[in-house]
Amino acid sequence: MTNLPVRKLLIDLSTPFDVRWNGNDAFRSAFFNALSMSFPVGEQYFMDSVRSAMKVLAPEVSAQFAQEVQGFIGQEATHRRIHSLFNSQLEKQGFKNTVGPRALLRMQANAHREIHIHVGATAATEHLTAIFADWILTHGEAFEGTEPRLQTLWMWHASEESEHRSTAFDIYRALGGSEKARLRTFHIISFLFLLDITRQTLRNLWTDKAFWKWSTWRSCWNLLLRRDGMFRGNFAAWKAYEASDFHPRHSSNHLARHWLSDNIHQFSPITSEA
Repeated sequence: MTNLPVRKLLIDLSTPFDVRWNGNDAFRSAFFNALSMSFPVGEQYFMDSVRSAMKVLAPEVSAQFAQEVQGFIGQEATHRRIHSLFNSQLEKQGFKNTVGPRALLRMQANAHREIHIHVGATAATEHLTAIFADWILTHGEAFEGTEPRLQTLWMWHASEESEHRSTAFDIYRALGGSEKARLRTFHIISFLFLLDITRQTLRNLWTDKAFWKWSTWRSCWNLLLRRDGMFRGNFAAWKAYEASDFHPRHSSNHLARHWLSDNIHQFSPITSEA
C-alpha cells in the first residue's frame, strides 16, 4: 500500500490576485481557472466513491486499504478546500462557475449506478489528472510570471495528484470491476472532462474579453497543442490506460517526490482530515 501524507499548504488565498494571474496570460489563466472550478465537486465525488467502496469490500481487503484511503481522502479534502478558496476569488472577479454545477447534476443523475462504476470513473479521472500533473511538473513555463503563492498551489496539487495516482485504480480492481467497464468508463470520462473544461475555459475567456484576441489562441496552441503541449504531448500517456496490463505505478512519480521534498517548508503535516 502507498503512504499518503496529508499536508496543509501554507499559503494565503485571502488576498486577491490579478484576473490574468498566470503570467498576465489570458488563456493560461482561463484554462487553469476552469480546472480549479471543476475540482471541489470532483474531489468530493472521488472521496464519496472510495468511501462507499470501502464499505462493500471484504473486511480483510478493506483493512489492507484503510491507511492509504485515509490519506487519499485527506489529500482530496485539502485540495477541495483550497480550490474553493481560489474559486471564491474568481467569483469576486465576475467569473461564473458552470462546470461544477453541471458535473454535480450529472453525478446525481448517475448516483444509482453500481459502486464499481463510480470508482472506475474516479480511477479514470485520476489518470487524467496524474498525467497532467506530471506534465506541469516538467513544464514550469506553464506558470511563467505567476506570483509564487499561486505557483506553489498548482505544483503542490500536481505533486499530490501524482502521489495518489493508483489508489482508486487498485480499489476498482479489488471490487472486481471488469476491463470492459474500465475502458468504457475511461472513454466517457475523457470525453466529458475535455468537454466540460473546454466550455468553462471559453466562458472564462468571454468574461475576460479575451475570446477574440489572436494572442489568446496562440497561447492555447503553446500550452495544449504544440508537439509537447499538455494535450498533444500526453496522448501516449492517455492511450496507455487502454492496455490490459496497465497500472498507474508503471509510471514514475519521482518529479512529485522531489518537489514535495524540496518544498517541505511550504506545508505542515495534518494527522487527520474530515
